[in-house]
Amino acid sequence: EFFRSVFAGAEAAAAEYNLELSIAGPETEEDYETQNRLIAEAVRAGAEAIVFSAIDQEENAAAIDAAAQAGLQIVTIDSSVDSDQVSTYIGTNNYAAGQMAADAVLDRVSGPLYVGVVNYDVGTANGQERERGASDAFAESGRAEITAVVNTLTEAGRAQADTAALLTDHPEINVLLALNEPTSVGAAQAVKALGRSEEIFFVGFDSNVVTVDGLQDGCVDALVVQNPYAMGYLGVESAYQLLTGQGGAPDETVDTSTRVVDRDNLFTLDSQKALFSFEEHLN
Repeated sequence: EFFRSVFAGAEAAAAEYNLELSIAGPETEEDYETQNRLIAEAVRAGAEAIVFSAIDQEENAAAIDAAAQAGLQIVTIDSSVDSDQVSTYIGTNNYAAGQMAADAVLDRVSGPLYVGVVNYDVGTANGQERERGASDAFAESGRAEITAVVNTLTEAGRAQADTAALLTDHPEINVLLALNEPTSVGAAQAVKALGRSEEIFFVGFDSNVVTVDGLQDGCVDALVVQNPYAMGYLGVESAYQLLTGQGGAPDETVDTSTRVVDRDNLFTLDSQKALFSFEEHLN
């Protein structure tokens, strides 16, 4: 759902600016080798710009450098890459989003907190920044400790199995964070299947029908919701500005909006727009 919304935004901008847009990606969010091959294919096909979300900030860097050396403009969205050839980054301030997830817990739960974290690929910049932001906020509170962290695949079934194992091995955990959409879906399913919705305060990321339903049935307590539509739209708009010089040069960093949605504000207009931006912009 996250990337469907990104693509909807990208397509809207391409239509507005009369750009030819192609969208390509690997089957899984761990396959940086295929992503590198797709970058090289885009260069050979005559692309003038790439709007890119990195699977691995280091392993993708050489392919992005080569594309830039071939004359392409480079815009990154959502997840950055370790390259000085990137003209602009558009996405969430991931460290701040991690702090926001921790604050959602600290503001709503009293007493000692024993935290489990379900993260994804260790090479992805945004997941690691979110974890660091959450860890720093919990440490500063003086009443929370991260008990265990699991890095899993960005696939709900695997995330569910790994979360279930984490909670079984650490029954003291009373707070759970999952740091992107697929891990949040899997973690929510694990909490519900284990019958621990009442005793675990769970904060996930992004909007998905499973986790939104979880807000209502109790297995999810809060969601940190990003703005993927804006990432796609502004990514393509920035590529247009770089290629044409119109509208001025894009900013080096554009921080897209992020908000916390819980049961108390779930049905407000702003929360509904954040949760269902893909459907909203299609209609």
